[in-house]
Amino acid sequence: MVKKLGRVTAVLSLTSALFIVASAPANAAGAQVTRGEVGAFAAALNDAAYAQYQDISGHAQMVRTADGKTIVAIHVEGLAPNTTYASHVHKQACGNGDADGHYKLDTSISATLASNEIWPGPFTTDDEGIGNGWTKVDHLARSEAVSVVVHAPVTGAKIGCADLS
Repeated sequence: MVKKLGRVTAVLSLTSALFIVASAPANAAGAQVTRGEVGAFAAALNDAAYAQYQDISGHAQMVRTADGKTIVAIHVEGLAPNTTYASHVHKQACGNGDADGHYKLDTSISATLASNEIWPGPFTTDDEGIGNGWTKVDHLARSEAVSVVVHAPVTGAKIGCADLS
């Protein structure tokens, strides 16, 4: 009963946090909200090594605020329990060239640096394989920030993706 109560409390806390992130900026004049459903990444579905991720689900949301900030939140289910996953914004849709590369805040920097990208992770899943991550950056994401990708631990393979529209 205590474990279940703890999970319910955690879910309620997360739901409240996501509601605040989702509703407050969306109600502000000039904010733009895009969201999408997380599904298994097409490449992962074709690789037996990633069969455990075929039932991945969830949702992602990006809020571009009127004051020039970007908030990204992700909720993912169907992952391995108590495991840390990388998650960040990509510059192409999920089905377009494997979601292409990472979205860069400063496009003149080619290196992959978390400080130059939008990462609503890494996040660590709970005992049931549910993970949540979010971030806020002082940068208004440009129009090419169109998807959020979840990567497998260790290998970095793309296992989940949400197109933001």
